[in-house]
Amino acid sequence: MKVLIVGSGAREHALAWRIRQSPNLSDLWVAGGNAGTASLAENLTIRSSDVDALVCAAQETSADLVVVGPEAPLALGLADRLDMLGIPVFGPSQSAAQIEASKGFALDLMRNAGVPCPEFHIFSDQAKALDHLTSHSGPVVVKADGLAAGKGVLLCQNSEEGALAVRECMSDRAFGEAGDTIVLEEYLSGPEVSVFAFCDGERFSPLVAACDYKRLEDGNIGPNTGGMGSFAQPAIWNSELSTQVESNIIRPVLQAMAERGTPYKGVLYAGLMLTESGPKVLEFNCRLGDPETQVVIPLLASDPLELMMACAQGNLSQTEVSWYKRNYVGVVMVSGGYPGEYQTGFEISGLDEDGPNDTMVFHAGTKLDPIGTPLTAGGRVLTVVGGGDSIESARERAYSRLELIGFQGAHWRRDISSSANQGAAETTG
Repeated sequence: MKVLIVGSGAREHALAWRIRQSPNLSDLWVAGGNAGTASLAENLTIRSSDVDALVCAAQETSADLVVVGPEAPLALGLADRLDMLGIPVFGPSQSAAQIEASKGFALDLMRNAGVPCPEFHIFSDQAKALDHLTSHSGPVVVKADGLAAGKGVLLCQNSEEGALAVRECMSDRAFGEAGDTIVLEEYLSGPEVSVFAFCDGERFSPLVAACDYKRLEDGNIGPNTGGMGSFAQPAIWNSELSTQVESNIIRPVLQAMAERGTPYKGVLYAGLMLTESGPKVLEFNCRLGDPETQVVIPLLASDPLELMMACAQGNLSQTEVSWYKRNYVGVVMVSGGYPGEYQTGFEISGLDEDGPNDTMVFHAGTKLDPIGTPLTAGGRVLTVVGGGDSIESARERAYSRLELIGFQGAHWRRDISSSANQGAAETTG
């Protein structure tokens, strides 16, 4: 099977690593890619947002399957274009991708389907949003409605902070067009968990869960980032909770989308808050998470290509999906200054060191210089992953491997999956 992966981060490197293990694979390309994917596939210099070039690449490589990592090409209609050409794609249509591309769409969908979610109000008029806040003095969550690279969510402790956040989105355009419409949401509290369902339009696979860490510094402080680490599966995730999420969230959402004529195929990623009254959806994403993929994909016991093709072709019922009963911890190494200004082009040392068994290094912001030396090329540079029979052993292996790697200005959190916060990587909404 000839496979084209779209994307350039650690998520795509992890996907390439796992797909490379499939006996069904013949040829592999990565549109974008990095220094890590270069050792597993042929990298193609194509931006994820260049849908025309991606379609041409799928045709020129005679791809049997296109696996889409990031959300942007899905929101731009890549899956629709490929479907018109008869090329199977692992990822939802443009209309189905609205579940991430528009928070208002997702909230309206959940409200109509009876899916538990925060109370919310949607505004395209700044004055009306500010007026609404004057009558709501407590904590509030302000969200840019559109795609904002995972950063358009502002947690506000009171209406004054809420008003500043509204102006940041709408007047200052901190998130560009994504903030032209905003959502004001009820502020929830409790442990957060990321849940992933592989879907074929009607059916879905057994769920798998992970926890991630958004804040830059230990103790969940500092600015929000694209993700500083993750672990799977968390102790709070059990069969009872999984059944509850399947019945109350995943199944009704898939049914509602099918009824709307926008059946969902690909990975449905539900960010959940485990409140005292049960799990509630904070957001949906139309793709695998990053850094969660780096700790989830090693758990996949089934053939990844059989699973992804079954989702693309709508025959998941004919494919057995199973997950290893094991734990993985991933720690993200970032450039100094990230998520603000940072420098790149520094040599990365220690990548050839083997480290403990069951450890992996997934590249994100990296590139090769003309003589093949790996260099830093982004904010999030690497995800170092360790596996074990317990979270503790997985954590020890991940950090042991990480200590062998270095580059100028490297920064990472030292508390990923530590015993103090294993139950929840993030405990506020």
